[in-house]
Amino acid sequence: MEQTRAMLYAERLSRLIQIETISAKGQTDRSKFYQFHGALREMFPNLFAICEFEDFNGSFLLRWKGRTDAAPVMLMNHHDVVEASGEWTYPPFSGAIAEGKVWGRGTLDTKGGLWAMLQAADELAAEGFVPRQDTYFVSACTEECDGSGGDMISKELLRRGIRFAMVLDEGGMILEEPIGGARGKFAMVGLGEKGIADLKFVARSSGGHASTPGKNTPLVRLGKFMAAVEKSHIFEADIPPAIGKMFETLSASMSQPLKFVLGHPKLFKPILLKAIPAVSGTAGAMLKTTLAFTMAHGSEGSNVLPQEAWVIGNMRYSHHQGAEESIEAVRKLAAEFDIETIVLESGVSSHISDHDSDAFRLVEAAVSKAFPDVITSPYLMTGASDSRFMSRVSDHCMRFVPFLISDKQLDSVHGIDENVDVATLAPAVDFYKYFIREA
Repeated sequence: MEQTRAMLYAERLSRLIQIETISAKGQTDRSKFYQFHGALREMFPNLFAICEFEDFNGSFLLRWKGRTDAAPVMLMNHHDVVEASGEWTYPPFSGAIAEGKVWGRGTLDTKGGLWAMLQAADELAAEGFVPRQDTYFVSACTEECDGSGGDMISKELLRRGIRFAMVLDEGGMILEEPIGGARGKFAMVGLGEKGIADLKFVARSSGGHASTPGKNTPLVRLGKFMAAVEKSHIFEADIPPAIGKMFETLSASMSQPLKFVLGHPKLFKPILLKAIPAVSGTAGAMLKTTLAFTMAHGSEGSNVLPQEAWVIGNMRYSHHQGAEESIEAVRKLAAEFDIETIVLESGVSSHISDHDSDAFRLVEAAVSKAFPDVITSPYLMTGASDSRFMSRVSDHCMRFVPFLISDKQLDSVHGIDENVDVATLAPAVDFYKYFIREA
């Protein structure tokens, strides 16, 4: 019975994967997203029959009216995906079901999560269930490019004066040994995400012929600056309460002495701030602002010294240092190399939700119901999600998709051969059903 259910679910998810929904900045044709909406209407007729549907230029909002006026809840997952270049084992938009998995772009990020939450709601609607409070389902078609859909919807909800008891969006998943030594399976629930800023660093000179180069030409200065960023400590490291709680949770399954050290993050803070980045790059990035250099440009000719050269830096700023202070820190360092800093995009700041809250406990209870052997732990996302916009309308934004995945599958997100196990689909639906019932 469970195997039949799992295969039925796999076939339904496969259908959504086969609809190519790559998003890009400046994209105006929304036809493929509306095709995707049509498929959702056909697949989830019970839910769409009782919900109010609103279109936001390809992104959408569904409202399932509840029995009372209690504060509503929101479930989110976007339906746009990133490009799928490279050589795939199975074509990225085939939705192939093979080797016990569903293959294709979006299976994990995040058509899979969207399918699971709507599947759960549709099954409940078919049973005649009515939620206690209004339940909203939100899905944007722009999360992977500019975030305009989530931004637009959040501003409209803010204008209407609606406050949500909690929001559940994409984020962490269920991993085995998320940090070396943490034995067991852990549901990693994101309580916040770092802000994003794009910065342009410009170095100028009078140019000239490459046959007679002077010292400290623009590209040389930019190179020295980038090397200095990697070696410097301009970004302050700290252990916020959510990460402290993560360390304590993971430490319970560890051996001594790591068990004792991680279990007391306040006591061993100086040691952890130095050791964690060496143990886990991902965990280390949670502790401070980071800056990655992603684009560069010099002269148009190989024998010409540039009058102007630039590099682009993608900053993910921490909550404790923030956008303004983080940008000012790198601006001062750039000035030492006679480099101008231009802020291209300062991003959207959002808060860290409380791990000691009813919202977190509800997610934890739903995980325990659907995955009995899994421990729930908070963490902070280093990437971005549309829930950063929903901080405008809720104090409790949780970031989690209930899929049990391997490290290899985690690496496939935005990479090659993205896939999800067929066996995790039914528990994921059960997670959302429990969540909706108990919210």
